[in-house]
This record gives sequence, structure tokens and C-alpha cells, in this order.
Amino acid sequence: MDLNVAVLGATGAVGMELLSLLEGGALPVAGLRCFASERSAGTSVPFRGGTVPVENAERADFAGIDVAFFSAGAERSRRYGPRAAAAGAVVIDNSSAFRMDPDVPLVVPEINAEALAGHRGIVANPNCTTIVALMAVAPLHREAGARSLRVASYQAASGAGARAMAELKEQTSAILAGRPAKAAVFPSPLAFNVIPHIGHFLPDGSTEEERKLRDESRKILSLPGLSVSAICVRVPVLRSHCVACWLGTERPLSAARAREVLAAAEGVKVVDDPGALAYPMPVLATGEGPVIVGRIRVDEADGAGVSFFVAGDQLLKGAALNAVQIAEALLARGLFPRPAGPEHGRGSSGGH
Repeated sequence: MDLNVAVLGATGAVGMELLSLLEGGALPVAGLRCFASERSAGTSVPFRGGTVPVENAERADFAGIDVAFFSAGAERSRRYGPRAAAAGAVVIDNSSAFRMDPDVPLVVPEINAEALAGHRGIVANPNCTTIVALMAVAPLHREAGARSLRVASYQAASGAGARAMAELKEQTSAILAGRPAKAAVFPSPLAFNVIPHIGHFLPDGSTEEERKLRDESRKILSLPGLSVSAICVRVPVLRSHCVACWLGTERPLSAARAREVLAAAEGVKVVDDPGALAYPMPVLATGEGPVIVGRIRVDEADGAGVSFFVAGDQLLKGAALNAVQIAEALLARGLFPRPAGPEHGRGSSGGH
């Protein structure tokens, strides 16, 4: 089945990755429409040897669209997502707007594609850091049972968008030239620095990013009582997030068996040879679909468990690629056109 596709947020960092994947044949595209803010409306984007005009999202008409990829922030997703779903499209949303809505599947296809059954027109793409971490956590959970998860993230500038990447480059050039670095996107200069602050601070001292990782991990793994603790840090890297994980397990798991499980897992590449200085790094993950896992070893600080380090391209598997894989999973399960049932209407609650 060929699909009529819409991309909202087409001129942003994730939107451009989506267009690149679609141009490469990731989905059978019969027609493509692109939407963005009023500032970008009227421009065009290249696609398959031609160009596609960028329309104003405010006036978007989703009639005839089979799948709509949304990557323009939670506010626009809340405003336009239910409208697109009501028009018959399946919305695959990359924002936080609907992730914790109990009626909206939160999906990483390699982990919980079965959650797509019975969707009501909107499917949520998880947070990029959550995806990168869980691609390694989920296979080990299936093997030994997850009891607790402790993570420290090292998140690239591109996780905050194209303007953030440009700001990091400008700051780096300024410092090397002896000029002061100016911060607008980030709360402090990121160049030659790390910032332990991603998202607004919450009353308990955690940040929104850390809360997302906790709540989304529980939902995706269907482990509502999973003990999760995270500290999320922005680092002066342009692209690809890294996550250090300490996974407490119900049953003992050797490092050798953990490597076997991860090597056999779909979408995971094991790079773990300390003697050869081979381990996950952003430069290895950038542009790659699989996440890279290494530094795998037994961790006995809290009973049975393993620790490991994961690197993943958050613009690909952490965002655009995962969204396309959701569409592929829907197509493989015969969920286009959308199954009959209640629509996800305008009164739906937003996510967190």
C-alpha cells in the first residue's frame, strides 16, 4: 500500500532527517506534503529530484493523509494532532504531548510493537534518551528481569534542535578566538563545558528530561513499579547521545551472557573490546541506525546486575528512524487505513 505522507516540522533537524529517510525509500510514499511554522511557510524542501512546498501549519488540511509525522513541539502537536487524527491520518508524534496519555501507545518497535494494536489515531515516539537507553535495557530485561535502572546521560546539542547546534559552533569559535561565548538556547555556554540541566526543574529537584526517562521507561517496558533514577547532562557534542546504565536484575547475569543477548538483539551493535580501545562513542553512532553498546560488566553494587554504556544517534533511532519504523510496523500489521474505533478527539489529555 502506497501512503500519502505529511511531515509537520519539515524544516527542523528531525524533520529533515525524516525527509532523508523517506527519500531513501523507507516507506512507499505516494504523495508528500510538508508543513512548518509561518516563518518557514512558502519555502520548499528537496525531495526525490524535485521540491515540495512548505505549507503553513496553521492552515493545515490533513484530508487524504494516511500518516502524519509531527516534529514541531508539544504545543503544536496538541493543537494539530487531534485535528489530523480526526481527518483520518495516523499521527506519529515526536513531542512529549501524548506520551503519557493512557490511550496513546508509546512505542519502540523492537521492544513493544504490540502496543500499536487498537491505537486511536495517535502514536507517540518516546524521548530520544529513553529510546537509546531502552534499546539495550529491554533485551537484558527479557533475559534476567529488570529490577532497577540508574542512568547518567551525555546528551548532544542537536537534541535541542538546529539552533542549538549552531550555537555550540558559534560558542566554540568565539572561545578559540578569545571572545566571550554567548548563550541563548542553552542556560549557560555549552562549549568546553557540561550542563547538568535539561528541561525545567521540578519541585523534587529533578528535571523534565529525567522525569520523562523514568515515566516513559516504565510505560514502554510495562513495568509501572520499576525503580528508575536519572541525571541528564548536556555535553559539547554536536550529534548522538550517550547513556551510562546500571541495570539491577531479578536474576544474575554474567557479562558474557549479556554480550550474547545484546549481540542478538535487533537494532543493537556490540562494540566492547577494552584491549583494542573499542567502545561506544558519539563519533561511531552518528549516522548509524543501531545503537552501540559496550563497557559491559557485572555490577554488584545493588545485588545482581550489569552496567554498560550506550551511544545512539538521537536524530535517527532517537527520533526520525524510530518514527518511520513505527509507520512500517503499522503497515506490516495492516493498520492503514486506520482501524475503526473511537478517535482521539480534541478533549484528549496532553502528555508530560
